[in-house]
This record gives sequence, structure tokens and C-alpha cells, in this order.
Amino acid sequence: MQITGNTILITGGGTGIGLALAKRFVARGNHVIVCGRRAEPLAAAKSETPALETIQCDVSTEANRIAFAEEVVAKFPKLNVLVNNAGIGNRHAPVPQPQDWASHRRELAINLEAPMHLSFLLTPHLAKSPFGAIVNVSSGLGIVPMAAAQTYCLSKAALHSFSLTLRYQLKTTSLDVVEIIPPSVNSGAPGTQNGVDLNVFADSIFERLEKGESEIGYGTSETRRLASRPERDAYFEQLNPPKNNPAA
Repeated sequence: MQITGNTILITGGGTGIGLALAKRFVARGNHVIVCGRRAEPLAAAKSETPALETIQCDVSTEANRIAFAEEVVAKFPKLNVLVNNAGIGNRHAPVPQPQDWASHRRELAINLEAPMHLSFLLTPHLAKSPFGAIVNVSSGLGIVPMAAAQTYCLSKAALHSFSLTLRYQLKTTSLDVVEIIPPSVNSGAPGTQNGVDLNVFADSIFERLEKGESEIGYGTSETRRLASRPERDAYFEQLNPPKNNPAA
């Protein structure tokens, strides 16, 4: 993808990976709009990086996504890049136990329905530009899943599949389709403190974006992205040792 001269929308851009990407896009001469569910992180992001545009939006519902897409196109007609970054991850009760389906459903809505639907809604507009892109932020856990986070892993595996098919379908248009595949990253969210450094990760991603790569991992996610099936099976055993299996 072209790395400068874009008008870029980043979902979940008020914190973590989304904000790290936003700052680097701004530094490279792009007009960047970030959206998020909570006003406070968006205000903090704007204070830290005044060039950012911010929009508060919950992309978990169909009606919100439709209204949001219409608002963004009306306010920013030069929009040519969509970065689908918003996501949540939960550890649910093991499957033999009763499940909170509403929690699973919300996770799927944010992690999978939102990037698919926003891509469908915005692609006709994005494709009018002479260059542009759709960037999907998936996860190394979409390649080798962790059983304790089955719904998160499922959603990210599906997003990887969607990225492949979308890239194929848009290959005759002006749009590139890029997939960023993070490992565990210390984004500041609870439970991420043992992840890789956010800034080191984001800098590495931008080095490879500038080289024109379309599928980009880092650290363990890069290793697993390139692994053979037997190697992935071995990684699965490492992530899911028998002692952590409630059925074992």
C-alpha cells in the first residue's frame, strides 16, 4: 500500500495497537481519523496527537456501522484507507460448562462482523481513489489457537480467511488488502503486560508496510504464519498443555 498521502480511518484507534498505527500514519503525512467506543481515550489520543480526527462509535451493531460509514464518507470524502483494528478478547468458561452466549456474540460482532461489514460498506467509496487499502488486524492466535480463548481465536482465523478472499476479489481495483498479524503485544490493556513492546512492534510493521508487504507478522506470529502444519501442531500443544485442559 502507499504509505503517505492517504485519508485513513482506524477503528479502535484510541488506544493500543490502533493508536500506535495512527501516530505513525500521521508522522508520514496522512490525514487520520480514529474511532472508538469510549470518549475518554479518544480525547487523550487527540490531546497527545492533535492532528488526529476522532469519532466516538460502537461498531458492534449493524445500525451503528451503517450510520458510521455514512458519517465518515460525508465528513471525509477523500477517505481511501480503512484499518479494521477494533477487537476484544475474552476467556470464556470451558465448553462443558454453561456459556454466556451474549458475550460470545458480542466478541464475534466486534472482531468479525464489524470488519466485514465496514469493508462492504466502504469499499465502493474507497475504490474511487487512484490508490487505497483495506488493512485488517488479525492475530497470531488466528493461526494457532488457544483453547481458553476459542471465540477470539475463531474470529481472528475467520478474519485471516476474509483478508485472503477480499485481496483476491479486489485485485483488479485500486485497493490493496493488507493483513497485520500481531503476537501478544503490551498494548496497555489488562493481561498484555508480558507481550512484546508496542512501539517496537509498530515500528517493525511500518518498515514492512513501506516495503509493500501484504501479510505481516512479528515474533511468534511471524514464526507461526510461516510454519508447516506439523510445526503448527507442535505450537498448538505448547499453547494448550494437557494440564490446562479441563477435560483432561
